[in-house]
Amino acid sequence: MAEATSDATNTAQVEYWNTAAGPTWAELQAPLDRQLAPLGRAAMDALRPAAGERILDIGCGAGATSLDLARTVAPGGWVIGVDISRPLLAAARQRAAGVEGLSFVEADAQSHTFAAESFDAVFSRFGVMFFADPTAAFANIRRAVKPGGRLAFICWRTPAENPIMTLPAAAAQPFLPPPPPPPPAGTPGPFAFADPDRVRAILADAGWTDARVAPHDVKTGAGDLDAFLALALRVGPLGGLLRENPDQREVVIDAVRTTLKPHEGPQGILLDSATWIVTARA
Repeated sequence: MAEATSDATNTAQVEYWNTAAGPTWAELQAPLDRQLAPLGRAAMDALRPAAGERILDIGCGAGATSLDLARTVAPGGWVIGVDISRPLLAAARQRAAGVEGLSFVEADAQSHTFAAESFDAVFSRFGVMFFADPTAAFANIRRAVKPGGRLAFICWRTPAENPIMTLPAAAAQPFLPPPPPPPPAGTPGPFAFADPDRVRAILADAGWTDARVAPHDVKTGAGDLDAFLALALRVGPLGGLLRENPDQREVVIDAVRTTLKPHEGPQGILLDSATWIVTARA
């Protein structure tokens, strides 16, 4: 859901996730986790973690996926969550206090020196689309995995397939300046892995084998109308537009609320999401 891009060393991403985005995502961890949890579980099912395994969680954020993995690999297993965001890692460590078999590292997985062949598997929930050099990143991660070790991650497909990401901003557009043109295909960001052929090529070039890219479509949401609206106003495309046009906030809120209301049901606001579940072996 982030709007940032990155340079060749991920410097821009590090700055973004430690300033603009990190504190906001840490504050909103509950509705974000509710919205993303069913998507992360689908990728976790594809990974099939087992008791006693060591698993690396890339882009672990506020720690929800790392906690789920730690429970799955207990007893005897260990999970290391890696992220570049200090505010999110602070939230993760607070949530994980007292949990055995779980630790967190502030690092860029593209360049961090992991112990060679020290993990049975690698997981990520929307944490791998922001690498400045994804081939180098996945090669670096592969070196940390035992021969035959597994990789599973979930990433977004195209914006047009993801009303969960784009509908609030579309509802607000009549009251805002025209949006900037979309970045070139493959630019680091939430939709960088929308092209499945590109994903397969990156993994192959990085030394992974048996790469599979499977579509996953499900409705999801952050809660009731107020909860969904509060989240949309601060993160994702609409959050970025409102930060640049705060004078339009009230009229935008009314427009987005009107657009979302027909999608509300017993489980709150649910919108379509479209993702890839990607698996491979080292």
